[in-house]
Amino acid sequence: MPKFLKIDFVAWATPDASAGRTLVAFAGADMNFGPMTEAALAPAREHIARAAAIAKFKGGRDKTLDLPAPAGLACDRLLIVGAHDSGDEPANWTKSGGVAAGKIGRGKKTTVLFEPPAAIEDAPAAAADFALGLRLRDYRFDRYKTKKKDDEAETEAGEYALAVSEPAAAKRAAKSREAVAAGVLMARDLVNEPANVLTPVVFADHAKKLEKLGVEVEILDEKAMRKLGMRALLGVGQGSENESRVVLMRWRGAKTEGKPLAIVGKGVCFDSGGISIKPAAGMEGMKGDMAGAACVVGLMHALASRKAKCDVVGAIGLVENMPGGTAQRPGDIVTSMSGQTIEIINTDAEGRLVLADVLWHVRKALEPAAIIDLATLTGAIMVALASEHAGLFSNNDELAARIDAAGKKTGETVWRMPLGKGYDKLIDSKFADMKNTGGPHGGSITAAQFLQRFVDGAPWAHLDIAGTGMGSPASDINESWGSGWGVRLLDRLIADHYEV
Repeated sequence: MPKFLKIDFVAWATPDASAGRTLVAFAGADMNFGPMTEAALAPAREHIARAAAIAKFKGGRDKTLDLPAPAGLACDRLLIVGAHDSGDEPANWTKSGGVAAGKIGRGKKTTVLFEPPAAIEDAPAAAADFALGLRLRDYRFDRYKTKKKDDEAETEAGEYALAVSEPAAAKRAAKSREAVAAGVLMARDLVNEPANVLTPVVFADHAKKLEKLGVEVEILDEKAMRKLGMRALLGVGQGSENESRVVLMRWRGAKTEGKPLAIVGKGVCFDSGGISIKPAAGMEGMKGDMAGAACVVGLMHALASRKAKCDVVGAIGLVENMPGGTAQRPGDIVTSMSGQTIEIINTDAEGRLVLADVLWHVRKALEPAAIIDLATLTGAIMVALASEHAGLFSNNDELAARIDAAGKKTGETVWRMPLGKGYDKLIDSKFADMKNTGGPHGGSITAAQFLQRFVDGAPWAHLDIAGTGMGSPASDINESWGSGWGVRLLDRLIADHYEV
């Protein structure tokens, strides 16, 4: 988390609305406030009412009314955030925190009167979610800028004091959210790093640091992978001077030993397309083709930081796909770790080859309760879903429903896509057991069908995050190119169903 952002929870008797501070309050329908907020804003009520009428502000969810130097109050600025639900969109306090942070700006001293005008089921949790939104929106990646504009310079520490009815309870709720925020920001950092800095070996070294939090970390080098028979993964990286790696991370937080949940991530640190080289325009974005692996590392950081009572394995395959003289060619046939043979039709369909060996290794070595993989796998999923949802493919209805529910709770939404025998036939090969592409149609589905051949019947879900993991549109909680997508979703899934 950024060192410059400080968030504290204080009792209502002590909120600071003095000069030099921004004051945030929540308004419901018809500009109604909670009783304590009403009392705090009473000296400026006429000013507020007039400004709201002129701006036609009615307290709609996450709409804002900004009043500099409000008459009757000592604070420099009053920001009123709408908290009235219209019915079509439920309350999302994380989003509201991002909205407020975006309006307030960076490096400010702010007091938040966290008293929503309508009763909420768990006010401490809502306040903690709001604080999470503040942290997520505050992130930016500028470590390589040697000169910064005035509005980018960190001239003073940003400080938030949230006045709540139950400060101790809010602090307890916020602790786990802080761990999740740290995981999201770690994932964003990894996705945003340039490929000349974040090679597969360096990425693996970053994952190794999780040992400080109690995560067991094992790194497989190329010699170890060859011994295991991971020829599909090694084939992708053989055209690069940067060696490939597989990293296995395990958090043993459950009270009793059992079958772990496995989370697998695609980590192509740069994807040129290989011999089937990509067009030059936009290729710089392929530094983010490891967003799935970044999510897995960020998730493991979050679970360990909040001491989650679960048994989770994170596995990532790290490669660089380059068109060197030793690169694999279209028409090559490789034998995967599973023993199944694969005809390479297009070397730019490389992520599924990486995942194939990692999925098989996890399935056979650990016999997990379920497997979930994340990958910036296909442009086809963006044709179908743009950047609004990640594509969800699964062989298990219960697992799919759990992921969908976690997505709705966090705002990292998914949309389930079909699997079927007809699609599976499209990847049958004349010369091998399968080929790595299925033709021009249904590309995200045939890619998922390919992956399904390497889970050997285990409960499995595949999340195609090509539209959400990197280069996704700016949102209320993220203005960064790397989104850290999936950390919050999977943490919620684990908290709801896999903690014991």
